[in-house]
Amino acid sequence: MSFTTAQIWTIIIGLGLGSYLLRLSFLGIIGNRDLPEWVLRHLRYTAVAGMPGMITPLILFPQATGGSLDAVRLGAAFATIAISLWTRNATLTIFGGAAVLFALHFALG
Repeated sequence: MSFTTAQIWTIIIGLGLGSYLLRLSFLGIIGNRDLPEWVLRHLRYTAVAGMPGMITPLILFPQATGGSLDAVRLGAAFATIAISLWTRNATLTIFGGAAVLFALHFALG
């Protein structure tokens, strides 16, 4: 699929405007008001929810395998979840998951 220069600039401007309006809704319109407790409770999880949203497609549809499931990445994902639940330590989870990924890649090819 090929886009013209005008289409690309329209997309860029549209995404920028959408991003600006999302930020304005929180910072400009309700920025100096107190939010209800239930909203604040849900907002605490938005940053945490972003990471799985970015990582899950890389595990389930990896570009390196043409979009098909890969035992190496799936095994490393399960091991990373297990390490996280066992240690409750982000640093150990990251390095442990990376070690399992490299070990499985070496062992399974």
